Amino acid sequence: MDAYTGFAAVYDELMDNIPYEEWGKYLIELLNEYEVKDGIVLDLGCGTGNITEILANNGYDMIGVDNSQEMLNIAMEKRGDDTSILYLLQDMRGFELYGTVAAVVSICDSLNYLTEYEDVVETFKLVRNYLDPGGIFIFDLNTVGKFEQIGESVIAEDREDCSFIWENTFYEEERINEYNLSIFVQGEDGRYDKFTENHYEKAYYLEEIRQALEEAGLEYITAYEAFTKNLANDNQERVYVIARANK
Repeated sequence: MDAYTGFAAVYDELMDNIPYEEWGKYLIELLNEYEVKDGIVLDLGCGTGNITEILANNGYDMIGVDNSQEMLNIAMEKRGDDTSILYLLQDMRGFELYGTVAAVVSICDSLNYLTEYEDVVETFKLVRNYLDPGGIFIFDLNTVGKFEQIGESVIAEDREDCSFIWENTFYEEERINEYNLSIFVQGEDGRYDKFTENHYEKAYYLEEIRQALEEAGLEYITAYEAFTKNLANDNQERVYVIARANK
C-alpha cells in the first residue's frame, strides 16, 4: 500500500512529539543567515503542512509539494483561506513550478524516501532548475548511524482514539530502513478500522549527498548536526544540509 494513506488521518496526532515550532525557528534562522528573509519558498515533501504553515506565518510565500493526496487534504484544511500557501500534488522526482523560488526546504527526512541515488540526483537537478540564482536549498536527513541504532525493533503506542504498531528493520548492506505500520483508528460508531502501510527510507552517507549535489549543479555549502551549528557526521541522528544555486 502507498505510504501516508491511512496514516495521514492520524499523522499529526501520532507525531505530536515533534517540536515543529522549534524546528521551524531553526530553519528560519538558517534561511536568514543566507539572506532569504522573504519571497517564495518551496516546501518539498510538505506532508500535512506543519513546517509550511510556520514559514507562511513568518512572511514567506509558500508552495507545498507532496505526493500524498491524503496528507495534502489535511494541509489544505489547516490552510483555510490563507492565500499565501499553494499546495500541489506532485512527486518530488518530477515536480513542476510556474517560476523560480528564493529557497527550497525539505524537512522531516522526506529525501530519505528516495531509495535510489539516481532519484536523489534527479530531484536535486529540479531543485537547481527552480531556484533563483544564488537561491538556497536546505534539507534534513536521517543518518546511517540513526538507522543502525534503531536496527530491528518494535514500537507500539495506544491513544484514546487510535493506536499503532511500528515494526522496524534496517538492512545494513543495502542501507534500506523498512518500517511496517499497523494503524487502528476509531470510527464514529466506536469500532476500529485497521490500516497497514510499508515505508522505506535509504540511509545516505554525507559524501554521497555532496556528490549528488555537485552532479546536479548545486554548490554544497555545509552540513550541521540538527538544531546546532556543529559540523555534521554520519553518526548523528539527523543532519541539515545547505546548498546553493550558482549565481
